[in-house]
Amino acid sequence: MLQESLDPALRVRPRVGWGVLTYFLYSAVFYAIFVLNDIDYTRVGESERTLLLWYIAPLSGGALLTIIMVTVFGWWRPSLVERRRLSRWTMTLPIIMIVIAVVNMLTGDFTRITPLMWLYLIFGSIMVGFNEEMINRGQLIVALRSRFGETGVWLLSTAMFAVFHLPNMFWGIGMGALFQVVIAFGLGSIFYLARRSTGSLVASMFLHGLWDFSVFSANGESALPIAGILAPLLVIAAVITVPIILRRERGRDSAQSVSRSVG
Repeated sequence: MLQESLDPALRVRPRVGWGVLTYFLYSAVFYAIFVLNDIDYTRVGESERTLLLWYIAPLSGGALLTIIMVTVFGWWRPSLVERRRLSRWTMTLPIIMIVIAVVNMLTGDFTRITPLMWLYLIFGSIMVGFNEEMINRGQLIVALRSRFGETGVWLLSTAMFAVFHLPNMFWGIGMGALFQVVIAFGLGSIFYLARRSTGSLVASMFLHGLWDFSVFSANGESALPIAGILAPLLVIAAVITVPIILRRERGRDSAQSVSRSVG
């Protein structure tokens, strides 16, 4: 449990319930706009109109809700700043993910994308990174740390991030949403590593936005869909690596605690 969860300067004392409340409010706003705009998830990047209604609109509503809730709680700093960093080598998977996203874009055919579509894609990707990282690896981590150890914080926040994608089964991808949930859990674990290894949620926001930008801009038109092919491998690597990293961190903390007690 980190000291930031008990910081008296916070406007609202972090509790699990507050983090979960914000998560569900965000989900409600986001998917309500999905319903109103009758989204087809498989066609989000198809045109200027689909990007505006199915990408920009729900993310804008979600961004407004996120900003309001984090401001009301006063959790901006602990959400954005990680006081305890992991070793630098734990940035390996996030770096690999960046390389895959870049290659995915380089192999794509973007001749169909208009200047306005590029604007929507860039702005939407920035909001994806901000919204989903602030909700899941920002304020939710702050809330969960008030009760759970770091392994529980990673597991619960990442599972909630993954389940957030489950309703997509009603908007065009059917049972494929279950596969998306699994992929989201693995990628969410890598976003968690980006936060912990750099000490900043901004790194997670950047990585998340870059990944979604590479996927939605290609929209299935990539000559070689590198992201789709390698994402399962990233998932396997992440779910194996993160528990090991956290177990080592816990062991190191225990050893230091014993050392201080003896001293």
